[in-house]
Amino acid sequence: MPKLGMEPIRRAALVKATIDAIGEAGTLDVTVAQIARRAGMSSALAHHYFGGKEQIFLAAMRHTLTVYGAEVRGALAMADTAHARVEAIVRASFSDSNFRREVIATWLNFYVLAQTSAQANRLLCIYQHRLRSNLSHALRSLVGARAGQVADRLAALIDGFYLRHTLGRDNPDGGAAVAQVLRSLSLELARGAH
Repeated sequence: MPKLGMEPIRRAALVKATIDAIGEAGTLDVTVAQIARRAGMSSALAHHYFGGKEQIFLAAMRHTLTVYGAEVRGALAMADTAHARVEAIVRASFSDSNFRREVIATWLNFYVLAQTSAQANRLLCIYQHRLRSNLSHALRSLVGARAGQVADRLAALIDGFYLRHTLGRDNPDGGAAVAQVLRSLSLELARGAH
């Protein structure tokens, strides 16, 4: 008989184990059995809670997106100028909870999964739309009509730093990534609103 109240705890353990397993392997080529073992439960229980491997991966990505979204919202709530709003989004993108090896590997593999999974593609589109929308809104008063183009470039830089760190073996340096993106923002602002 299942223990009452254990489902959310076990689901969370499986999500964490999935992120850790992907981070260690660097690929989605991990089995439900490996994930379940890492979480301290049977693969049958993992299948019971999620139904299959893709659903576990999607749950891990939803969790990653939830953490990222909460950090962005928290950072934006404290920003009092348009420039501070852009900086808040950039800093949240490279925070310690978002820019660590296993989360970076999860993001990269999420992009790969989105090529074949409609659900993953939908989540990816939501993330991309929100990032662009948040950046565009903050940039509008700084660069005028160029806000969408500048937002696209900054979003590409953010995603590019994630990709770059999955290809290297060095430890992710969020501070250096923030500095590079903010340097690009400064160049965009120097061009003005034309």
